Amino acid sequence: MGALTRLAQLLGTLLVASAIVFVAMSVLPGDAAQLRLGMNAEPEAVAALRAEMGLDKPVPERFVRWLGGVATGDFGMSGTYDVPVVELMAERAEVSVPLALLALALSVGVALPMGLLAAIRRGRLPDRLVQTAAQVGLSIPALWLGLLFIYTFAVYLRWAPSGGFPGWQAGLWPGLGALALPAIALAIPQASILTRIVRTAVTEAMDEDYVALARAKGRREAGAVIVHALPNAWAPILTIVGMQFGFLVAGAIVIETVFNLPGLGRLLFQAVAQRDVTLVQGICLVVVATVVVVNALCDAIAAWTNPRQRSAA
Repeated sequence: MGALTRLAQLLGTLLVASAIVFVAMSVLPGDAAQLRLGMNAEPEAVAALRAEMGLDKPVPERFVRWLGGVATGDFGMSGTYDVPVVELMAERAEVSVPLALLALALSVGVALPMGLLAAIRRGRLPDRLVQTAAQVGLSIPALWLGLLFIYTFAVYLRWAPSGGFPGWQAGLWPGLGALALPAIALAIPQASILTRIVRTAVTEAMDEDYVALARAKGRREAGAVIVHALPNAWAPILTIVGMQFGFLVAGAIVIETVFNLPGLGRLLFQAVAQRDVTLVQGICLVVVATVVVVNALCDAIAAWTNPRQRSAA
């Protein structure tokens, strides 16, 4: 598949996703202008605000105007905060992006060695221990983990703050310290999934003839797995990593609320509660676009790292 075809698919996916987000927000029950002015507002004032917000126009016309603004970086004004949506998202992304990246790094950093250990020692005690730990981690929701961490490490042991974010101007370590518990709570379920994927993918690759040939040449088991089996197992692993980024972004909505973090997830929760349609549309589109782009990058990296696909290209 050529680069232009991939780019066309990416743009088509983003266009469809933006249409779904806009239509979903447009057909929700309730009048955004009425909710903003209050239920006792005069009908003339509500009608004037609806015209000012463009809500009196047909949905297709509003979608084209909104999409044109998005293409130029103008996501509109937040009706609740009365500031550009782009400024709000950029401010909150300073918390959400590091949180998602930290959780993803923890997930990959734990899952990769654990999955490799289970694959190398498959059927033995380390394999059974890793699979049991992955099953336990998979069965615990991130919300429950967050509450458990707050009680254990913030309330009981007093090792970490229970919530809030001091801002990066307070320093790197205070900022990372505030994100540590939320990131671990987000990472554990995803690390459990990824551990099982790594074990399965590497185990299947270990049964291939080229790994058996490497063993026959005297290479040790760990070396045969890391040098020969792992490169051919990257494709499914990277695909799951790309999908997990979407789960981490979605999970941040709950975790940021639990830990009182001023991130995009909490902003989205507040925007939905306040019926701020413009803000909800902007955040949803940015999240969807981020997930689509990250998945496309992971697919490209998986294709590049796979020796079979490189040799076929």
